[in-house]
Amino acid sequence: MTEFKNMWRNYVNFSDRTTVRGYWMAFLVNLIVSFIIGFIFGIISAASGSTGILFVSYIYALAVFIPGLAMMVRRLRDAGKHWACIFLSLIPLVGIIILIIFLVKPSIPDNGVPQV
Repeated sequence: MTEFKNMWRNYVNFSDRTTVRGYWMAFLVNLIVSFIIGFIFGIISAASGSTGILFVSYIYALAVFIPGLAMMVRRLRDAGKHWACIFLSLIPLVGIIILIIFLVKPSIPDNGVPQV
């Protein structure tokens, strides 16, 4: 939960670094929160017959877009990659796999030697 809070505290910070654990734990918490919101409001929407209630899910997705993007940039910087590697995700299938590999790489400290 600490990493998720840090994501919100640094929601427009594109210049620091984020550890592997920090990124993936915040990603996991965000995934769980998104699933819970979608599940609850999906049930309410199905019960009421209205699709307008799913609007809450879209609002949450929009709210976490910039903090998630900033966290990904910080994670790439910590792995020794340039922020523009995010655009690899635009390449179908292969780009996402390459980006995930970059995101799970160990941190590279200032001296250039990777930490295990």
